[in-house]
Amino acid sequence: MHPTFTASPAHQTTITGGAMTVSEFCRWACLGRTKMYAEVKAGRIKLRKIGAKTVILRSDAEAWLHSLPIARAI
Repeated sequence: MHPTFTASPAHQTTITGGAMTVSEFCRWACLGRTKMYAEVKAGRIKLRKIGAKTVILRSDAEAWLHSLPIARAI
């Protein structure tokens, strides 16, 4: 059984399995496509191909999330 991704309660996007589409990743990460592709161009997110479909591996998505800087308290 695969672990489940759950976004914030406001977005309630659940991703199961080993990969997600670009649209699923954007919903999960609460990012727009422009910012997501900027992260790809910067080398921080890796895209993979399965035939004609572009996907992001769950492990790559988690690594990207954990690499983000910690916000300072205001």
